[in-house]
Amino acid sequence: MTDMARPSSSGPTAQAILGRWNALRRWPGGRWLFAWFVGWMAPYTGTIGLRVEELRPGYARLSMRDRRKVRNPFRSIHAVAMMNLAEAASGLAMLSGLPAEARAIITGLEIDYEKKARGRLTAVATVDLPDTSERCEYVLESVITDSADDVVARARAKWMVGPRQ
Repeated sequence: MTDMARPSSSGPTAQAILGRWNALRRWPGGRWLFAWFVGWMAPYTGTIGLRVEELRPGYARLSMRDRRKVRNPFRSIHAVAMMNLAEAASGLAMLSGLPAEARAIITGLEIDYEKKARGRLTAVATVDLPDTSERCEYVLESVITDSADDVVARARAKWMVGPRQ
C-alpha cells in the first residue's frame, strides 16, 4: 500500500502522488481511478466528480463536468463546487512536488467569481515549489475557465509548508 492509499497525519508524499498518477494515467479508466483516489483521501473533494487532466510537480490541471449535482438554483455551477475545484487544483500542484521531508496544509482560501459558470470547467494551478522543508507560506492562484476559455473564477490558496513530522 502506497502513502497515497494510507491516510496519515503528514499526508501523502509527492512521490506517492506522482507515482500513482504516472502508473494510472495511461490506462483506460486510469484518470478516473486516480480522481477516485484523490476523492478517497479528501472525501469532500470527491463530491464534485473532478478529473485530473494533467499533473506534474508544481502544476495541476483539473476539470469538472456540469451536472445537476453541482448546480445551484440558477442553473449554473454552484460557487462552492468551483471553490472545491480550485482548492483541489492548488493542492495537487503543491503536494505533487514537495521535497520528501516537507508537508503542506492549506491555511486560507478566497475566490472571486467573474461570470456564471456553465458547461465543463477547467482549473489550472501552478507554483514555484520549495526545495526545502523550511516553514514558509505560499500563495497559489487557481484559474477556472469554461469551455469557451472564458475565466469564470480566480482563487487564491494559502499553503503553509513545513517539515514532515
